[in-house]
Amino acid sequence: MEGRKTVTSEVLEDYYKSYGEYGDGGYEEGDVVEVYDLRKNLRCMIKVTKVYPIKFGNIPEEVWRGETFSSAEEYRECHIRCMPDHHLHDDFEFMTLHFELIEEMKPLNKAVEVTASRSASSGASL
Repeated sequence: MEGRKTVTSEVLEDYYKSYGEYGDGGYEEGDVVEVYDLRKNLRCMIKVTKVYPIKFGNIPEEVWRGETFSSAEEYRECHIRCMPDHHLHDDFEFMTLHFELIEEMKPLNKAVEVTASRSASSGASL
């Protein structure tokens, strides 16, 4: 939770699907999202600033930098390794979600992965 990452990407066809205990999918600009670790501890609050689709063969600089990669090629290499169930080709589409850190909570444990929940009304995962 160092505040360096400002973008996350998800497979476009999965973006609006519900997932996880907190997830209803499909975040939109302006949503405030609660981010939880794997032990269901609230870790931070973020605000969604932009949401738009991209193609795997044309990763915008603001996306690969926002995901803390040093280049579009590094972004592609990492996603290929981390997503072996998908055939990632130049026309494969991702939905990108840009966000800003609103508030960080004190960590209760060392879990690394996170899920998220839209604050207030409906639950969702990130």
